[in-house]
Amino acid sequence: MAGKTIAMILAGGKGTRLEYLTKKTAKPAVSFAAKYRIIDFPLSNCANSGINIVGVCTQYESTELDQYLGNGEKWGLNGVRSLMGTLAPRQTEDGANWYKGTADAIYQNYDFINDLNPEHVLILSGDHIYRQRYDHMIALHEATNADVTISVIEVPLKEASRFGIMNVDNTDKIVEFQEKPKKPKSNLASMGIYVFKWSVLKEYLKNDAKDENSDHDFGKNIIPNMLNDGKKLQAYRFKGYWRDVGTLASLHEANMDIATDGREFDFYSGDLKEVIYTEDTSSVPQYIGPEASIVRTIANQGAIILGHVDTCVISNEVLIEEDAVCTRCVIMANAKIKRGAKIHNAIIAPGVVIKPNAEINLGSDEIVLISK
Repeated sequence: MAGKTIAMILAGGKGTRLEYLTKKTAKPAVSFAAKYRIIDFPLSNCANSGINIVGVCTQYESTELDQYLGNGEKWGLNGVRSLMGTLAPRQTEDGANWYKGTADAIYQNYDFINDLNPEHVLILSGDHIYRQRYDHMIALHEATNADVTISVIEVPLKEASRFGIMNVDNTDKIVEFQEKPKKPKSNLASMGIYVFKWSVLKEYLKNDAKDENSDHDFGKNIIPNMLNDGKKLQAYRFKGYWRDVGTLASLHEANMDIATDGREFDFYSGDLKEVIYTEDTSSVPQYIGPEASIVRTIANQGAIILGHVDTCVISNEVLIEEDAVCTRCVIMANAKIKRGAKIHNAIIAPGVVIKPNAEINLGSDEIVLISK
């Protein structure tokens, strides 16, 4: 099943809600959980699902991401079994060279996909944190003979208006799609993960490209058009940890989930090997000073902790000096927290130096980003 499928990862959004973190770095290349990048998750899901041909559609500030991806060898996507294609947008006749939407990103890479002649195309986002066996989803897609299968997750009904909502019958066939409805009829939210029959999708992409009034978006255009045309849309119910980390608050929350209860998102599972590629940049283990205290904290190799940390995620080469106190902080690579500084509910960008005795965000429930 998976062998007849290629995956396309959408990794080209500006990511402006992550502010300084994406000023020079594509959002999928942003650090997560001390020693990973966000894009590690969909890539490793592909590798663990037997999907060896992966195209990554990049756009804004993609240099670092391109270098990180390489040929896909880090995730077992290498050699004769696979291809890692990093696909930038083509320049159009009007001089524009940005993807116009999610569907346009796939359409602009039509030849790349069509030359491979897949039976199915799996569309993924490059900025979600989750573990999923896509081959299980593809199996349902084939068993139900669906034209498109959409991965959905149950969300609290009070939050459903933030998502694309699927209304289904008793076989989980999708009968109605609501894009961010004010009064949602269900709590089945689209995760932005789609398996399409390529023979069907290719025609919708061609027609959408000709439509000057289209947003060229899967959620706004392609999927509603398929539903209106009577195509078979199937829901695949995902049960597990999933987070969209497109905002500072959600990125911080997901890191805190890992720090406080790693069992909720276990990096190891019975039928999976290590879920994600580990980017250990130092062979030196963490050093914890004799006067240091650590509670509910993840620290990567090369970190030196001499102060006090509670519920933190600490990347490689971080230095936390004596008497510094960090609570609920995400501290990225090469940051330095000087003696006596106190910081709460913060994301500290790579390379930032916090001055001695600084007091930042103490007692606040808001998340702050500290950048250079």
